[in-house]
Order: sequence, then structure tokens, then C-alpha cells
Amino acid sequence: MHTKNSLIAIVILLLLTGVGCVAKDSNGAQTITPEPEPIACTMDAKQCPDGTYVGRTGPNCEFVCPEINQ
Repeated sequence: MHTKNSLIAIVILLLLTGVGCVAKDSNGAQTITPEPEPIACTMDAKQCPDGTYVGRTGPNCEFVCPEINQ
């Protein structure tokens, strides 16, 4: 009788451990955010007022001329 009670206790302990692991995984599920797609800018060039040339840069593919210090 003692062996039967021990076996039942072990089975219940294993079941509770399994239920606990499943509950932890379902509550702690991580949301995977998709990577933003890379942006490809055209290879245009622009002559800035100071005489330098710049290409398109940044997420909006804008021309960024250097500031003119007078």
C-alpha cells in the first residue's frame, strides 16, 4: 500500500510540474516583431551650394547638404 501511495504522489507531482511548465510558456510567450525592410536609394547626386556633391541618405533617401558657415 505504501508503494502505491508513493507512486500516486510521484505521478501527481509530475503532472503538476508539466502543467506549471505549460502555463509558464503560454503566459510568457514573446511577440516577434518583423524586421523593417531595407530601403534602397537611387544613386543620384546633388551639387550643394558650397560646391560639394552629396548622395541620397537616410530612411527617406534625402539629399543632406553640409551647413554653410559664413
